[in-house]
Amino acid sequence: MTVENKTIIISGASRGIGRATAMLLAEHGANVVVTARNADELSQLEKEATEGHTRGKIVAVPGDVTSESDMEAVVKTALDQFKHIDVVINNAGYGIFKNVDELSVSEWDDLMATNVKGTFILTKAALPSLKAQGSGHIVVVASDVAKRTFAGGSLYTASKYAQEAFTGALRKEVRSFGIKVTGVYSGLVDSNFHAKGDRADTRGSWLQNEDMAESMLFIVSRPAHVVIDEFMVHPLSQEY
Repeated sequence: MTVENKTIIISGASRGIGRATAMLLAEHGANVVVTARNADELSQLEKEATEGHTRGKIVAVPGDVTSESDMEAVVKTALDQFKHIDVVINNAGYGIFKNVDELSVSEWDDLMATNVKGTFILTKAALPSLKAQGSGHIVVVASDVAKRTFAGGSLYTASKYAQEAFTGALRKEVRSFGIKVTGVYSGLVDSNFHAKGDRADTRGSWLQNEDMAESMLFIVSRPAHVVIDEFMVHPLSQEY
């Protein structure tokens, strides 16, 4: 029950849940390949891990999850530097919250490309290596709105429902190859996902990025014979 010397890829790792997870996993001895579009923030994360003398390394590979070539480069870097991949955490994503008639087609296309197609592209890039070695773990960070809807959330909830469906089908496809698949469904998290000042009266009671990082550590450090198919976590203050 350890992540020592495991190779873990995390998308959307420049800030928020992804960043906190990368640091915690590196502190516990994992070698973490992080990707996101913001090269400066990724470089700072890599620097902090080096200067903090984490037990594992953090290697930054800037890239866009909607680009097949970028995600193939991320996977190649992981294999070139660490020879294998143990875990892929699909964390990249963002939200737009508007009524249907207020959404633009470009907003729909761009969000779906990141939240849904990005999950597919990174997963697809890593699968040949995982199948060949007969082991691995794919984690998809969705949201509790993969299982409920709300007014103004048509686009975002649609993307999360799609992620859940993708995760469920993938799980059935790859289990015979020894590959685990976990869907993560979180409630409110006090991260950059929400605009600064959003619901300031209750925000202090939300989950923190570090809470989600601890959850990720638990999920990916289970023994080889144990898979957590679904993991849902909320702040106690949130009704669900």
